[in-house]
Parts: sequence; C-alpha cells; structure tokens
Amino acid sequence: MTKIDKVLYTGKTRTTGGRDGASQSDDGELNIKLSPPGSARPGTNPEQLFAAGWSACFIGAIGIAAGKLKVRLPTETAVNAEVDLGTTDGGYFLQARLKVSLPGIEVDVAKALVDEAHRTCPYSKATRGNIDVELIVV
Repeated sequence: MTKIDKVLYTGKTRTTGGRDGASQSDDGELNIKLSPPGSARPGTNPEQLFAAGWSACFIGAIGIAAGKLKVRLPTETAVNAEVDLGTTDGGYFLQARLKVSLPGIEVDVAKALVDEAHRTCPYSKATRGNIDVELIVV
C-alpha cells in the first residue's frame, strides 16, 4: 500500500440513509438525494457518482500524459464511464468500462495516452487488481 507524503485535498461528505438517503459535502457544494439503481426514485446512486469522479479524474490524467508526449488534446475530449454493480457467488462487486473519445488523434497515440492515464490516475490506481476494468478508445 502506498502512503501519501503530502495531502493535496480532502473531500468530505456526510451520508445518511445509505442508498435511500442523502449526501452533502462539508462546504455545501454537493447536496444530493440517493436512491438505489433502477428504483425510479429521485436521486443518484454510488455507481453514478463513482463513474463521474473517475471519468473527470481520468481526463486530467490524459492531459498530463498529453503534456509528456507533447500532444494537444482536443476540446471535445470525453470519457464515458460505465460502472456495473453485480453479484458473484453471493457477494457484490463492481466492474467498469472507460470509453475514451479523443477526436482527431491517431488511434495508436490515443491508446498510448489512455494507457499512460490509466497508470497515473488515482482512481485507476485504486481499482487496479481489485475490479475488472476495460479501456476503450472510441
């Protein structure tokens, strides 16, 4: 396990009620209702929140990779993250797909950027070896 030498930021939230509850950040910028996936009740769910956080972070990691390779990223750079919640042998598990769009960048260069981003993105590091992750350049 890697220990952080210098903390850059700490996200703080308080959640009550679990998947049928609510979550709010300590600064009030995040204030959301939660609902179970597929329930049709108002609110988001942890899988959507994880997908949003990971995809945003992953775009930042692509930007760092692009800087190293001296590649200019298109303004239309996008990551569609899909996080599945499922069961195996009676236990709950996640799996994910990151579909990365880098319009105008050659496929081999795009794949190199995505691979480097996956090596450096903190969310990717946190999931590596723990869940099945598929990286797709679209």
